[in-house]
Parts: sequence; C-alpha cells; structure tokens
Amino acid sequence: MVPPTPISIPHFVETQLQLLLLEHEAEVSSSSLATTAASVSPATRRTLQATGYALTGLVLSQCRTGLGGRVVGEFAPDPAVSSGKSDDNRASGGQPRLGSHGIRVGDVVRVNDVSAGNAKKIGKDKGKDSGAKDKGGPEGVVTRVNDKAIWIAFGQQGKGGGTSKEDDEAIEELWGRSCGHGIFMLYSMRQTMEKMAKMTESDHSHFMRVAFGHTTPLEPDYEDIGAVEFSDPTLNDSQKDAIRFALASKDIALIHGPPGTGKTHTIIELIIQMVQRNKRILVCGPSNISVDNIVERLAPKKVPVVRVGHPARLLPSVLEHSLEVLTQTSDAASIVKDVRKEIDEKQASIRKTRTGRERRAIYDDLKQLRKEFRERESKCVDNLVRESSVAVATLHGAGGHQLKNQKFDVVIIDEASQALEAQCWIPLISAEKVILAGDHLQLPPTVKSTNLKSKQGADKKDDGSTKEILKGVSLERTLFDRLLSLHGSEIKRMLTTQYRMHERIMRFPSDELYESKLMAGDAVKSRLLADLPYETQGTDDTQEPLVFWDTQGGDFPEKAEDKEIGQKEALLGESKSNEMEAMVVARHVDNLVKAGIKPEDIAVITPYNGQLSVLSQMLREKYPGLELGSVDGFQGREKEAVVVSLVRSNAEHEVGFLGEKRRLNVAMTRPKRHLCICGDSDTISRGSSFLKHWMNYLEENADLRYPDASDLL
Repeated sequence: MVPPTPISIPHFVETQLQLLLLEHEAEVSSSSLATTAASVSPATRRTLQATGYALTGLVLSQCRTGLGGRVVGEFAPDPAVSSGKSDDNRASGGQPRLGSHGIRVGDVVRVNDVSAGNAKKIGKDKGKDSGAKDKGGPEGVVTRVNDKAIWIAFGQQGKGGGTSKEDDEAIEELWGRSCGHGIFMLYSMRQTMEKMAKMTESDHSHFMRVAFGHTTPLEPDYEDIGAVEFSDPTLNDSQKDAIRFALASKDIALIHGPPGTGKTHTIIELIIQMVQRNKRILVCGPSNISVDNIVERLAPKKVPVVRVGHPARLLPSVLEHSLEVLTQTSDAASIVKDVRKEIDEKQASIRKTRTGRERRAIYDDLKQLRKEFRERESKCVDNLVRESSVAVATLHGAGGHQLKNQKFDVVIIDEASQALEAQCWIPLISAEKVILAGDHLQLPPTVKSTNLKSKQGADKKDDGSTKEILKGVSLERTLFDRLLSLHGSEIKRMLTTQYRMHERIMRFPSDELYESKLMAGDAVKSRLLADLPYETQGTDDTQEPLVFWDTQGGDFPEKAEDKEIGQKEALLGESKSNEMEAMVVARHVDNLVKAGIKPEDIAVITPYNGQLSVLSQMLREKYPGLELGSVDGFQGREKEAVVVSLVRSNAEHEVGFLGEKRRLNVAMTRPKRHLCICGDSDTISRGSSFLKHWMNYLEENADLRYPDASDLL
C-alpha cells in the first residue's frame, strides 16, 4: 500500500476555523432573510437576534445551584418592555413569551449587558468567540428552555464546572438590571480546533498521527482477541466480521453500514464484546436521538451505562441512566443535598441585602459552600462515571467537565457520516482507539456555506500576510470519508445483508454504489404491500414493489418559484415545483389508500421545498397521518411505501442538485415494500451517468406507467 500523503495538522485546523466562520456567517445571513424580530443595536447584535443566535430584553428572575456547584440563572422577558405586546407574544397565564430563537439545551452561551445600546462588559473579558462584538460576561450552558424562560448553568462546560469569583461578581451585576441582558451563542467546535492548533507534535496521539497521514494504521491482531462468542444469535456473517475486525484493530476501524444493514445492531454487540474484555468505552453521536437509541438498546443487556447530558433533551426511556438524575437518586446523592440547599438559601438572600458589605459577606460564604459542593459532587460524578463501563454522550456533550478526567480505551462514533469533522474531534483529541460507524454514500451533514462563493487563492491574515485554504478540506467532507480516502478500504468493513427493502428496490443502489455486495434478507426480499399484517386489496400497486410514473413529453413542466432580487436569491436560490407532477403523486397516494394502505405507512418525499409546499396543500388535510417531507430530512427513516417526486422537467435538461447521487441514494432506499418514482426520464437521464443508469434501470425493472395530463385536470 502506498503511504498516505501527510496533512499538516496546524494547516488543517486553520482551514477548519475559516470554514466554520464562513458557515456561521452563512447561517446568520440566510436566517436573517427569513426571520423578522425586534431590531436592537448595534447592527451585529440585531442580526444575531433576528437569526435566533441571540435573545435580548431579558431579566434574571431567579438563581439556584445546579450540577457541579454552578449557579443556574433563570432569564425571562422583561415585563416592562413586553407589557404592550399582543396576546400572540404571551405564554399561558398572560406571562411574556420569549421571542423566536434557535438556542437549545446544551448550547454554550454568554450573557452580556446590552442595555441602552451600549457595549458595557460584564465580568472579565473572556477572549474570542460568539458572532457579537461584545466580549466578556459570564459564560454557561443552557439547561432548560420553554416559551417563558431560559435557564443557564454558569461556569462553561469543559472548564471543570462551578462558577469562578469573577463569574459570581458578574452574576451579581446581572441582578436588578431591567431589559439589559442579551444571551449569545458560542461554539465548542471552534474551541476544540483552537486547542488542536496549540498542540505540539509531541502532544499528538498515535491516532491523531494516523488520522492525518503521518503514520499508517497498525495491523489488526486477531490472535489478541481470541475466539469471539457472540451474545446475539441473529447476527449475520458480515456483522460478525465487522465486530471481529473492530475488536482486533489497534487504532482505527470503520464500520460501513448501508441502508437497513443493522449498523446500530452491530455496534451494540461490539460494545458488549468490549465490556466483556474489560474495556471502557465512550460512545458518541451527532444528535441526542442517535445516542439515546444506543442507551435504549444497551440497557436491557445489563451493561453498566451512564448517559451524559441534560435530562431535558433525553428520551424518557433513558432518564434513569442520566448522570444528572443519578447524582440525585444514587446513594451518594445525600452527600451533596444539604450543601445544595444551603447554597440556594444563601443565593436567595442576596436580593434582600441592603449594603455592599452584606452582599460581599454572602458571596464569601457562597464561595466556600460552592467549593465544598464541587468537591463532594465531583467525587460523586467521578465515581458514577468510573463505575460505568460505557459512557454515552453527544459529540458536543463529550466536551463537558463530567468526562474531563475520564480515560477510555475506545471511542465509538455512530452516524459519523452525518457529523462535521470538527465535531468529531471533541471526543477524539486524546483518543487511542477509534471506531467510526456510518455510510459515506448517503448525505453528509447539512452545510449552508457550500453555496457561497469560495475564496480563491489565499485569505489575508490580521497582520497582512496570507494563509492558504487547504485543498480537499471542506465542512461537507466528513472524518469517515477522509480516513477512507487516506488509508483505503483496509480500515473498513461493510455490512452486506439489508433487512429493509424488497430485492428489486435494493438492486440499483447496490449495483451502482455498493459494489453489488448488498443482499436482501430472506424476510424482506419479496414482501409486498399486499402482505401487510392488515387487510389490503390485491392491486397493481400493492403487488408491485417498484413503480415509475414517467412524465416525459412536456405536459408536466417544472416551475421556478417567484424570484426575489438581491441577496435572498443568491443565498437561497430558486425552489422548484411541478404542479402537474404533484397531481400524479396525489393520485398514486389516493390509489394506495383506496387499496387499504394506512396513510401512516406512506411517505411522500421530494428534494425541493417548493414542491413540498404544493404537495402539502394537496395531501396534508386529506391524509393527516401521511408523512410529507424533504429527501434530506428523511435520511435515517423508513416507511412501508415511499413516493418520490423528482420535479425537474425542462427543455434545457437541467437537473440541479438531483445530480448529487448521495441525495438520490437516500430517496430510493427509504421504502420497505413499495417505491414509486415520479419524474421526467428525458430530463433526468441527461443529468449524469448515474441518473442515466437509474432511468434505464427503472424502464427495465419497474412497472412503467405514463400519466395522461388530461385525466388529472
């Protein structure tokens, strides 16, 4: 094997930071075009408020003590400025409602004083970050959000928990300020990249050197793992092979899981095998739902597992494994309960003080109590995590102080193909062995800055010198994809038996994208809608797995949504729709439902939001149980029947982003028993060789139908 070309880690990090900045700018710009909000000053703050990256006009209504000895502040809209607003801006009970925003539980934020349009800093300057110009102000993590208030635990995640003396003083200043507070989002990915930038070569782990091509992966040692006795008798040969490979690998293993191949099922068995070998494992994913799914499946296996993350974002079924819940319900909880109560009482008494001397005395007491609280709770948290063989967290949550001093033998990232690489490095920066599971042939994470005009050549540094953008690095290119390109298929094992799709639905993506290696499981390869476990009629639709409504001929033209001049057009582009094709889709859905198929077993998806709007007007009210969505939003999902509207039909044979084979791969691999494609083969087949092959496959293998436009009107 040819040695990989090494990538400069500092250069890579510098490029990632530039790309993350561009992405943030794109998010702010695109969101500000679609959102209206009360304007605030200065301009940057106004933009952040409008785009959901900030909230202003808030007051600190109360404080309590939370996990890690942190002060948890509740911020609510200031009644003084909310009193004149309409009932639409009021929550239940007549209380003012928070404005529209995108701040969520787990976000790292900073609270600044933005009263009277000034730029007064609260607390010490904390350096770079946030899109706002204002620096300083206490930083914290959002722990709870509803329409009336937002709760922030001060003491930034990853800095050991608790609040510093400076934060105590800054929080004191927050009390009593009317309409003076703004909450601004910060970004942990950038913090991780900056940490990597400061590392010297001697700080780089073996895995990091492998990840950037400075050394090659070590050979897997199958003798070291011995015979593997699988606990799950349903595993197929490709799943067993992937598990053995991951166990034997010394530094990196990729588990490639095409649609329906039981990737998560395989990961669960892999975790069990590692626990049996006395390994400690950190399992991460890009979303709460992805990692909660792991906890749900591990819990019945009696694996000691702890879920790191705030309970507000967790599925109810995994709450009992939540670290925060365990610190309040475990035997060790009583150790910290009394101190927490005393801190809360002291905190509440601050508002009753009359002099600065009284306040300073209370803050001195609070400082000592919080120190004692942190020591006791830190020991409690540390013990809970250490006693668990498996810790589970989102990629963002893996940077929290709860895991700061923990050492893991293996880091597993599920859905690694849907995570930004900068996200992945949050848990990987000190990892020794890494297992990534995903499918790089489906859609990567959504990146809004892709459509911005790329910067050519080099960017100017602050000192006037230049810095070049590293070629081949983009936010859309995931760590999974990059490692595979860097080291080849020797570090990967693919799962080859799929348990979702009828064989005829599966065959084209298998041949075109998965080297013809996919096989349909016996239970799914010939099942049809007619075989559903409820009464259906035997029709041309329920007895046919693959249908193609070919709209070629010019009677089903696409339409570009009304263009809006200026920046909006540049950023959002045109959304396409095709009303006549939507009628074909609606007719097909009608026929499925008339044949007895339940609407909740059907999904209608399309790549274009314009078409989604048209389809929603036709179908949503008629079939409330029917699922309507975009192709991108349906990744990871499945339905018994899926109808896909391709939309594009024009004399120029332009297909736009339908040329992205990963998007079409998602579209054609969602159904279990029935896939219906609606589109113009003449236009679509001219888009690329992949699209031409697909149209040829449908013409030869699908039930080919030609709609009559006059029958639809």
